[in-house]
Amino acid sequence: MMGDSMVKINGIYLPESNAFGHLKSHPLQLTYDGDISEIKEQEVFKGTTPLPSHLRSGGDQGKRCSRASSCPSSSDQSRLDTKAGSKADLQEKDTEIEVNEVFWNTRIIPILRELEKKENIEMLCAACTQLHHTLEEGNMLGNRFKRRTILLKTLYKLVDVGSDLLSLKLAKIILALKVSGKNLLNVCKLIFKISRSEKNDSLIQNDSILESLLEVLRSEGLQANTEAFLYCMGAIKFISGNPGFLNEMIGKGAVEILLNLIKQINEITEKSGTCLPNSGHLLVQMTATLRNLVDSPLARSKLLSISALPQLCTVMGQYTGDKDVCTNIARIFSKLTSYHDCCVALANYSRCYALFLNLINKYQKKQDLVVRIVFILGNLTAKNNQAREQFCREKGSFPTLLSLFHTFYELDLHSRKRVEEGDDRPPARRPPAQAEDVLIKLTRVLANLAIHPRVGPAIAAHPRIVGLLLATLEYKSIDDCEELVINTTATINNLSYYQVKNSVIQDKKLYIAELLIKLLVSNNMDGILEAMRVFGNLSQDHDICDFIVQKNVHKFMIALLDAKHQDICFSACGVLLNLTVDKDKRVILKEEGGIKKLVDCLRDFGPTDWQLACLVCKTLWNFSENITSASSCFGVETTDTLLALLSSFLDEELALDESFDQDLKNYHRLHWETEFKPVAQQLLHRIQRHHTFLEPLPVPSF
Repeated sequence: MMGDSMVKINGIYLPESNAFGHLKSHPLQLTYDGDISEIKEQEVFKGTTPLPSHLRSGGDQGKRCSRASSCPSSSDQSRLDTKAGSKADLQEKDTEIEVNEVFWNTRIIPILRELEKKENIEMLCAACTQLHHTLEEGNMLGNRFKRRTILLKTLYKLVDVGSDLLSLKLAKIILALKVSGKNLLNVCKLIFKISRSEKNDSLIQNDSILESLLEVLRSEGLQANTEAFLYCMGAIKFISGNPGFLNEMIGKGAVEILLNLIKQINEITEKSGTCLPNSGHLLVQMTATLRNLVDSPLARSKLLSISALPQLCTVMGQYTGDKDVCTNIARIFSKLTSYHDCCVALANYSRCYALFLNLINKYQKKQDLVVRIVFILGNLTAKNNQAREQFCREKGSFPTLLSLFHTFYELDLHSRKRVEEGDDRPPARRPPAQAEDVLIKLTRVLANLAIHPRVGPAIAAHPRIVGLLLATLEYKSIDDCEELVINTTATINNLSYYQVKNSVIQDKKLYIAELLIKLLVSNNMDGILEAMRVFGNLSQDHDICDFIVQKNVHKFMIALLDAKHQDICFSACGVLLNLTVDKDKRVILKEEGGIKKLVDCLRDFGPTDWQLACLVCKTLWNFSENITSASSCFGVETTDTLLALLSSFLDEELALDESFDQDLKNYHRLHWETEFKPVAQQLLHRIQRHHTFLEPLPVPSF
């Protein structure tokens, strides 16, 4: 070992210089991550200590660190001795219970004498553990017995020893003695400082101090102990950052305790119209703790069962001006809405949409908050048509999204110029910029909203929104930012579905088609797929069909039938189907072996995909409209394969994966019967009617 030799105490290794001999104070000055306010160790038990930056600011700034010690120095000892003996300072007003003299003299006094010797930390820790058990055995914990002040006086003398292990044992006993007022505040400060170091997590776990902290929050009055709660919550927040504590915290009721406090704060604010002192700082710590807890499925289940989401929304509404509180709650919602049940619960709380719009308007250029709010909206509108409608009904919803889009589009343009001037890294290895990140989430929201049959046409007819989408697609390549380009193209695809007269998408269809060619010739399969989907919608227009043939895009579609990728085959087949509506363009299916590839797709994917099977059959039906001979139309081998496939599909039921739920199975089987089979039956009859059967030749006689 480098440095001081080590000694093992209660399973924990400590520097020998701290473990034995006359234990000295540690006047180390603790600085809180660059904040100009510094808390000296001598001030741990002073009630006038200003709030450290960890308790003023957001959770991310409250990072844990390592330190040599976190206990007050001996300069506090005489002052603490005086305070410990004063009932007024200890704020003891409850009726005291007589202590059994024999038990006190024979069991407690010997332990106190051992503590007064201060021989070494190992002995002191063992004595503290013994004292706690003995007090519990004698029913002397709490604040209602005589000579409690003697106990506290002895314990306070040991606070300056400088051992985190000993300090935690002392704090646990002091909390069990139900101190109040400044003494409660001071012991919470002590635990807070110890919890700042990740190295102390094992000490915290071994001594079960977490249960004592949660008991403070559960049993003490919030309004009378706001500052003590602040330091108590700060310690719990640090502890919750260790995943190893999550199950213990949840099992001991941390979720319910925190939500009860949040509810109290909401009620006090609503009744009085003003916030409690330090309530904003306290909420930062509580919401940061909840943010850590929601990683657990059990915590998410508890939050739903106690209707926590409306309470958190209420906090956001009351503390809109506190960015740290709002950011922490946004992080909680970001995690929760990634799960279906939580997403539905928040989507059903109708007030959340106006709240989120208000936050976007207030903090439009604060990327860290805005990006989370937009991400939440993307989750809410992903699979819920009611959420799409409720959001769009809110006053100013579209102007807010448009303003946000324009703001971050401009920011991204400027950041792109700076990157081009000074960043030599390949684009694929460069992480998305902050502005890009917001645009990625925002285009996802627009794509989701466009699914709604009334909202989609309104967006498609909005010149400024469509203009920004096309501008993004024009200046961004898929190598620059894959996710943004794909999301933008997906939004255009959803909007291109609506064949309405005032659609900007339809007006600019040829320009869009030019932009999409960049994606088709890229090496990104996801980008190619999205571009093909847009062509599938746009190719219903005669001008786009001409464009596809002129630019040889149809050859690309036929080639992609060989991709053995179900979605790509579906999209490519959709474009080819639209092309075959024009009689003059049907001949192109024979290029590059298109007919055979369509039949191969029917063979590979038809049994499990009625929609793709329908598209293939409809394409072949259009192609064979003026058929005179099936063999000359499709080819002899392809005709025989097609006849066999259609016959087998008409006799067999649609095969579905076991993962499909019963409702989905019923849906697909219904469409297999009503959509696919009629088309397949017609195509089969057409081919059979025009199929040239060779008559059997007589066997020659010899």
